[in-house]
Amino acid sequence: MRKNNAPLRTVDGATLMSQPLHSPNFVVDTLLAQGLHILAGSPKVGKSWLALWLAVTVAKGEPVWNMTTRQGTTLYLCLEDSVLRIQNRLFEITEDAPSSVHFCTECALIGQGLEEQIETFLTAHPDTVLVIIDTLQMVRPVHDATYANDYRDLSVLKRLADKHGIAILLIHHLRKEKAEDVFHRISGTTAISGAVDSSFTLVEEKRGSGRARLTCVGRDIEYRELELRRSEENVWELVSDSREEPVLREDRIVVLISAFMSTRTVFIGTPTELSEKIDPDKAEGVTPKKISRLILQSVEALRKNGIAAVIRRSNGKRVIELNRADSVDLEGAGEIVPIDPTAVDQPSGEGAAGAVETDSSLWGGQASRPAIRRAQFRGAAPYPAPEGEEEQCRE
Repeated sequence: MRKNNAPLRTVDGATLMSQPLHSPNFVVDTLLAQGLHILAGSPKVGKSWLALWLAVTVAKGEPVWNMTTRQGTTLYLCLEDSVLRIQNRLFEITEDAPSSVHFCTECALIGQGLEEQIETFLTAHPDTVLVIIDTLQMVRPVHDATYANDYRDLSVLKRLADKHGIAILLIHHLRKEKAEDVFHRISGTTAISGAVDSSFTLVEEKRGSGRARLTCVGRDIEYRELELRRSEENVWELVSDSREEPVLREDRIVVLISAFMSTRTVFIGTPTELSEKIDPDKAEGVTPKKISRLILQSVEALRKNGIAAVIRRSNGKRVIELNRADSVDLEGAGEIVPIDPTAVDQPSGEGAAGAVETDSSLWGGQASRPAIRRAQFRGAAPYPAPEGEEEQCRE
């Protein structure tokens, strides 16, 4: 085996917490992001009905249980169904299926051509946002059910989803045995739950009752339980949602900050000071930790609204600086390119990247502000404050 002598690529915490980054793209807002996911349920519980409705709804760009969707092409690999059955089910759940939802009843196995088939479809349909594989077992090669094999198979699909920025949803089964944690009932080893970004379980209250609980957990979503009811048209309808607190989204923080900056040109203050000013009664759920993260992930959106945003450290404190400029100044700066988390890594050490020049476009085109040179991952965070600078809020 060839030895890998490449150095570890690291990023220090101060730098990471000051970098503009892309937030995950959601296919179904707050529920289904890009990446690999699994939906498990008992046989005949209605998983395939839910998968079919999801494929059609996303292709139409219609809401899923009051959650907005990212409209685009969808591919449903319905490997346990016939074309006739899919046609019959389509007529039950919708009056008009769009041409952007595609169905296939046969495909290759993982590692034996499936990845290439999906890649070919994505090339022909570059606006694809969702691929559903029903069921996972139908695309797995025959081998022992070990942790290593489970993880290896799902990692192939995980890499495919990440490479193309799409969501891949695997339909799977639950064990009959009861468990205190419903996710322990997902068939297979724990590698299946470990390899995916989100896990969903659909469990009926009672066989044939038409009422079920969808339990959700994942890396990019909060834990929640959705109570569902199956309609006469075999569509799972939302009855209740365990999530009570509103989710503070990137677009909402842009609205709040834009309104706040409409009466001032500059704000310099701590995350606590800014959160208290834009959400004094806490109705929006703004917290100091949330506001720092959302601003970093909304640099480009803020720029389009005429606001330049920078987060830096001053006298040992984290400081947010907002500058309102006219549209001419901002347009002259060119486009801000948020940093992809996977692209942040660079070799550390004295002989690594060295000093790089920070693009002044992060300041929304303030040409009068000189570019600041900083080490990529060494030393202080970007945009250090001048010696003795004090935090301030200028209105």
